[in-house]
Amino acid sequence: MSSRHDSGDLSATVLEALFTQAPMGLYVFDEQLRIVRYNTAGRGVRGLPSDAVLGRRLDEVAEGFHDPELLSLARQVLTGEARVRNRLMRGRPPGDPDQETVLSVSAFRVRPGGGHVLGVAVVEDVSARQHTVDRLDILHDAHHAIGTSLDVRDTADALAETVVGRLADAVSVDVLDEAVRGAALSGGPVDADVPLRRVAFRSVRDPARQGPSGTLDTFPFPTPFSQSLQDASPRLVTRLTPNEPWLSTDPERGRLLTDAGVHSLIITPLVVRGVVLGVAGFYRYRDPRPYDENDLSLAEQLAQRTALSIDNARSYARERTIATALQRHLLPRTPPRLTTVDTAALHLPGSVGGGGDWYDVIPLSGGRVALTVGDVTGSGIEVAAAMGRLRTALTTLAVRDLAPDELLSCLDETTVSLALDRGEPVTASCLYAVFDPVTRTCTAASAGHAPPVALGALGDPLVLEPPAGPLLGTGRGGYEAVRVELPDGSLLALYTNGLVRAAANARQTLLRLLSHPDRPLRQLADDVVYALLPGQSEDDAVLLLARTRGLAEDRLAEWTLPKDPAVVGTARRLAEHQLSAWGLEDLSFTTELIVSELVTNAIRYGSPPIRLRMIRDRSLMCEVSDGSSTAPHLRNARSIDEGGRGLALVAQLAARWGTRFGRRGKTIWSEQELDGG
Repeated sequence: MSSRHDSGDLSATVLEALFTQAPMGLYVFDEQLRIVRYNTAGRGVRGLPSDAVLGRRLDEVAEGFHDPELLSLARQVLTGEARVRNRLMRGRPPGDPDQETVLSVSAFRVRPGGGHVLGVAVVEDVSARQHTVDRLDILHDAHHAIGTSLDVRDTADALAETVVGRLADAVSVDVLDEAVRGAALSGGPVDADVPLRRVAFRSVRDPARQGPSGTLDTFPFPTPFSQSLQDASPRLVTRLTPNEPWLSTDPERGRLLTDAGVHSLIITPLVVRGVVLGVAGFYRYRDPRPYDENDLSLAEQLAQRTALSIDNARSYARERTIATALQRHLLPRTPPRLTTVDTAALHLPGSVGGGGDWYDVIPLSGGRVALTVGDVTGSGIEVAAAMGRLRTALTTLAVRDLAPDELLSCLDETTVSLALDRGEPVTASCLYAVFDPVTRTCTAASAGHAPPVALGALGDPLVLEPPAGPLLGTGRGGYEAVRVELPDGSLLALYTNGLVRAAANARQTLLRLLSHPDRPLRQLADDVVYALLPGQSEDDAVLLLARTRGLAEDRLAEWTLPKDPAVVGTARRLAEHQLSAWGLEDLSFTTELIVSELVTNAIRYGSPPIRLRMIRDRSLMCEVSDGSSTAPHLRNARSIDEGGRGLALVAQLAARWGTRFGRRGKTIWSEQELDGG
């Protein structure tokens, strides 16, 4: 009896502490949607008298945050029709109207002791996080909107349309008249007497219509505009006051700014390779927030992209250079350094402009490595951009550990969607191969692409010829994967058509040139170029060489475990002993927790056989496999839940984690970083 009484006191104490000390806002409301209890320590209610909160409706407490569905959702929560989770509300609290606040609201219903139904709202200030997301969204939208036209005005207006109402209340873009006319430009500062043409202006007052443009004007010296044109550096004016000295230097423009109520502005030069093309202005007058350094950084990135696109439009003759530069930017700088695969890659631009060839080397779970090459049909900026999107999509699918044939099927659907977005067909070939250093096998599938050239450790040819399925973008799917064992020291050569199109018997030439296991990969790649491309081809070309080796036995440990909860402790001890053998005792605590949760998950939700595998490579990998194909579900367990925290704990402790599916069952894996990589 005393124990139950003590438990009741403890519950009451914990509940009281929760409502007086929790950092997020907690609000309990009744069937009339009126607050009956709240967290006095929550932001926004500290110091307020209780009668300013208690007894008031939710929308009255949420003053400054307009959400027309708030009361309706709250009623649905009380009736059990809905559960609100992480709903965002934006507003300006009365106590701080100059600062936009973003709240994350979750709500659920409770029935204490079987009595009246109550609602609980959990409110968290996520302003900083959401503002970061907003900036990333602007960059994402700008990436798709800016640069789709070879017209200077369309490009500038795409920038304005992207940011007005989000980063700025008004945007202006002024470009050197010589650049608008397509003349060649020299580097260095832009003098105050050089004329610039207004090519875009938009504001929140009339966002659907572009403001006056086409006027030719100069920026008197000195103002933030002229200074930015002089030194090619941005200017941030956090607080603009009417007595700013530079306003009198340019009285007409100063009057326009003050009359509009502009209180903060950013001036960014439009610079490409050291050449100043013009200047962009971002202004705030309706949004009370002053610009800060984060806004300046975002504006600089937007200006950089805009400047590049304007330069494309300025001179169509430079399209090839720009398209090629874009393609190279979207390709890997250098393949990653791996212990089980040595790689060397070459990308050779064609003479007619940037194309759609790509390659990638992608580390996967379990020490496996994906090798891929592809070719989007066509050439030019649009094709290079499509290639970048396809490569990004492929990378996203690859890290989900899809099998090669399944990955190509998904990538085919993505390519079809890309064609719908562009309004014109997009097709591409692709070869995707995965090397497993544990089994020393390579699995490959092809979407209309030439098979790789494979050689053994002594230069002897190996058969690795996946059927050439339909091109990506046809929507036909139906890809087939083949698998071959690769002895240590084997060599794979993946390439695009631009490398072999001009050569007769190109595969035989490749086999002959690559059958020298003593030569470095870079030298072999150069030998191939010298033999197959005596002159620059019209089409661009890619060559990816990879020399494989299996994982050493002393870097791998694997055990089969019975489906018995008692084996979890055994699994922890096995992991501890293996870490000790590897000299990684400092990771014992974290690794034992991860192993414990993964094995428990397999025992509780999986089916035999259950296997634990540990791999020491450039990182420490722990894998637990079972015979079930049921996908694990990561969820945020509530405080009253008895379980559901295992995978969330693994996600917190590991640098990466995930699930991959095999022909029979699945594997849940985690990866921890090691000092020195």
